[in-house]
Amino acid sequence: MPAQPAEATISEITDLITFDTTSRDSNLPLIEHVEARLEAAGISFQRIPNPEGTKANLLATIPAADGTTTGGIVLSGHTDVVPVDGQDWSSDPFTPEVRDEKYFARGSADMKSFVGVILSRLEALKSAKLREPIHLAFSYDEEIGCVGAISLVEAITEAELAPRGCVVGEPSSMRVIRGHKSMNVFRVDFHGVAAHSSLTPEGVNAIAYASEFVAFVHAVAAEFRTEGPFDEAYVVPFTSVTANTFNGGIAVNTIPAEATVQFEFRSLGSVDREALIDRFRAEADRLGRAMAAENESAGVDFTIEAAAPGCETPADADIVSLAANWGGLATDDKVTYGTEAGLFSEAGIPTVVCGPGDIAQAHAPDEFIELEQIAACESFIDSLITDLSES
Repeated sequence: MPAQPAEATISEITDLITFDTTSRDSNLPLIEHVEARLEAAGISFQRIPNPEGTKANLLATIPAADGTTTGGIVLSGHTDVVPVDGQDWSSDPFTPEVRDEKYFARGSADMKSFVGVILSRLEALKSAKLREPIHLAFSYDEEIGCVGAISLVEAITEAELAPRGCVVGEPSSMRVIRGHKSMNVFRVDFHGVAAHSSLTPEGVNAIAYASEFVAFVHAVAAEFRTEGPFDEAYVVPFTSVTANTFNGGIAVNTIPAEATVQFEFRSLGSVDREALIDRFRAEADRLGRAMAAENESAGVDFTIEAAAPGCETPADADIVSLAANWGGLATDDKVTYGTEAGLFSEAGIPTVVCGPGDIAQAHAPDEFIELEQIAACESFIDSLITDLSES
């Protein structure tokens, strides 16, 4: 029979699931719940709110037995989930159900099970005679571009905690993943001039220029697909580029004054992200100048909606072997999806992704995690605590 998680762990996960923390909403009720659990365990914490005060990160440190709070290991997870709008679920997505050795709920795989396992070990963490500290980092708005973790990582840096490694518990089927692509999302607004379609010289067609930009995006995508660079550790071994939304126009007999394109790219570590962003911005600027040449009121706005760096942790980094020793599955695989690991890595904290569940189930209707995966995560955290404790 597959390994089973403890009832107490399932209870912790269920408590987290019942908070609807869809990214468009506040995560504060969940944060208050976690704060209460930390207080009950005698663990101090710092709340790091967003500018509006509607959401928050949480940073907690369990000191070493000698009181040291610097160094150690970060355990990182996000608290938000993606929407369930329009999805056909077999059960209430925020009322968990266990069926066929699987735990069904929104956030079960991505990634409240990892956070729940940590909460189930708070008392063990507090009572352990740690040789080095363990830091808990829980963020908001990961699902819309790793937004919250920016200030969370800044807080770790400003406090000079200097962790020697970080584990981000995104669903990796408990594989130790040391690399993933960057994630970059853009919005380009084309502002033309409306006119009756029989009077084309009087208008500036925003859709026409937006279409040129989409063609440029497509051409860059083809360039990376055929010319590389390549990294065969990825399922998609090149930088991917794609335009994913296009809106414009109000009527078939009206020259469109407005058009908007959203596009993204996910780049390999060997690609200069900033240079690639500049390349797209330069094309938007070129088109804006062409529009303004037709009518000085026309132009283009280029907006970065979300951006998170990739993660390229060296194979010989201590955190890679440590995670494998704690029970993570060693692999040379890298993943195409983005995580907060890149932000920790960029801050000089060697980081791996290793968490329970399969990314294939994340974001889908009837999202689930196998109970065996939760049990494997329990074993991982228990081994981590034992390994970092005085004998």
